[in-house]
Amino acid sequence: MKVRFAGQLVDGWLLERAERSDHPRLAYLEKLVSPVPVLAPEVARLARAVADRYAGSLADVLRLAVPPRHARVEKETTAPATPPQEPSASQEPDVVQEPGVVQEPSAAGEPSGWQDYPAGPALLRALAEDRAPKAVWSALPGEDWAARYAELVAATVAAGRGALVVVADGRDLDRLDAALTATLGPGRHVCLSAALGPARRYRAFLAARRADAPVVIGTRAAMFAPVARLGLVAIWDDGDDLHAEPRAPYPHARDVLLTRAQLENAAALVGGFARTAEAQLLVETGWAREVVADRAVLRARTPAVTPTGDDPQLARDPAAATARLPSLAWTAAREALRAELPVLVQVPRRGYLPSVACAECRAPARCPHCAGPLALPSAGGAPACRWCARVAAAYACPHCGGRRLRASVVGARRTAEELGRAFPGVPVRTSGREEVLAEVPGGAGLVIATPGAEPVANGGYGAVLLLDTWALLTRADLRAGEEALRRWTAAAALARPAAAGGRVVVVADGALAPVQALLRWDAPWFAARELAERRELGFPPAVRMASVTGVPDAVADLLAQARLPDGAELLGPVPADGERERMLVRVPRARAAALAEALHVAAGVRSARKAADPVRVQIDPLALF
Repeated sequence: MKVRFAGQLVDGWLLERAERSDHPRLAYLEKLVSPVPVLAPEVARLARAVADRYAGSLADVLRLAVPPRHARVEKETTAPATPPQEPSASQEPDVVQEPGVVQEPSAAGEPSGWQDYPAGPALLRALAEDRAPKAVWSALPGEDWAARYAELVAATVAAGRGALVVVADGRDLDRLDAALTATLGPGRHVCLSAALGPARRYRAFLAARRADAPVVIGTRAAMFAPVARLGLVAIWDDGDDLHAEPRAPYPHARDVLLTRAQLENAAALVGGFARTAEAQLLVETGWAREVVADRAVLRARTPAVTPTGDDPQLARDPAAATARLPSLAWTAAREALRAELPVLVQVPRRGYLPSVACAECRAPARCPHCAGPLALPSAGGAPACRWCARVAAAYACPHCGGRRLRASVVGARRTAEELGRAFPGVPVRTSGREEVLAEVPGGAGLVIATPGAEPVANGGYGAVLLLDTWALLTRADLRAGEEALRRWTAAAALARPAAAGGRVVVVADGALAPVQALLRWDAPWFAARELAERRELGFPPAVRMASVTGVPDAVADLLAQARLPDGAELLGPVPADGERERMLVRVPRARAAALAEALHVAAGVRSARKAADPVRVQIDPLALF
């Protein structure tokens, strides 16, 4: 609707109506924009809780929850949204029907992939009995996670409840879409994603609001999707940074879904090949139960994982400590190709040579105009700045005058070129930012992919090589080890089991904790270790931390206005981008609500004063420094 506020027509939401008001002067509503009640009461309640959790405003959360209106799509149907009727005790559970076929609901006793996990059948049974279990799932290597989610959704639907599943990107969404279509049948779920475009996204949103289908799946845009009689919320790979909303108040899809589970008494599942410290906290506090496989099953499903930096490997190959592709990795790739199996090579950096240095003095090559890093786009290309894109064809080192360049960091395209020469006649495919492959054939071939773009191979990879591991491990980030393990397990999970010839070679020291977790395929152990360290150091999720970023005077002004709770600690300032700085505010988790309220009120005071310099307030941001 449209309302007049401060002399301007602005958008508003009709939350409820009352017969009388204590306010002496009321203004009329100027215009009803849409006859469709797009804001469900349970979503409005969730939006209020999320705004309070993240020190934001209700309007900002509703902007994320309800997609922009598309009038033409609304005209396609004018039927108002009507929630489904509660099933009576005499009614049979919902079934999925196709022409000529009647599918019975999934029963907890039927064979499924969840049998490989001791707690899996109990999880299925609880959903089929309309209970609300909370679980953290560590998936086995090679697991068809989309099929497992589809089985849980089917059990939820059979109990007469709805389900909501959030994944990180379009590839995962396509995979889950196919699994749900195969399990539930066509027309029983809708996909909701910002990538659909305005019309298709709004059409899918209205279908969910009208309860045309009991299941909604999507990327983070779906975390607020209206679902009738919500019985299950689930998220896959919650450590992926795509789950973090980049717009104010910057909510994370995992936290939004867990809040929904609490408000609507729904089941919750957090799943992945790796495990975040946040998910481990759910287990250790007793809020959720872990679903993991027995060690015997794990050993049968895991590929053989070998590091290149431990003592036995160094004794056989002294250059393994410095070589980018040690002999062990060459041998694994060669043997897999001889067995007519594909080989996956994970390279953390995209491009050809994303970083170069002077060949004479080894000084990093910098742009003469902006001091940005120079990169080579191809073998015969001229160096260009990665910041300002200026070409430095006549580059000369300012330190020694040298004009020759050498590689500092090798990208995916240069790796593909080198491996193509090393294995002539073998097809080489790349998967990265320019083109992401979903699947590759199962025959001999090389696949060079950046993290997150690894395609699935038919029958699994014979070898997976994890190169340039230092690029992930040495990041100046609180979550560097956790993120490295997440990237590695996602790639290693695509390999065949060891009994079928599957090998994973990680070019790193085997004594490092993330490498140890990969060797044993024990992400829960690493997550518990990370959480214990963060408790000792006072970092999220063991505490609640807020980041306040802006120009120094604006940050100081906001913190001076804020009535921070007792025990709040101020850390910083630390430099941010440009002329801005960042202050961190740390409080115990018990005072999290008080911290969010204090920062929200202070930001509101500055807004009312029309303060010139903006300040960004984020609760538990992914990047603290």
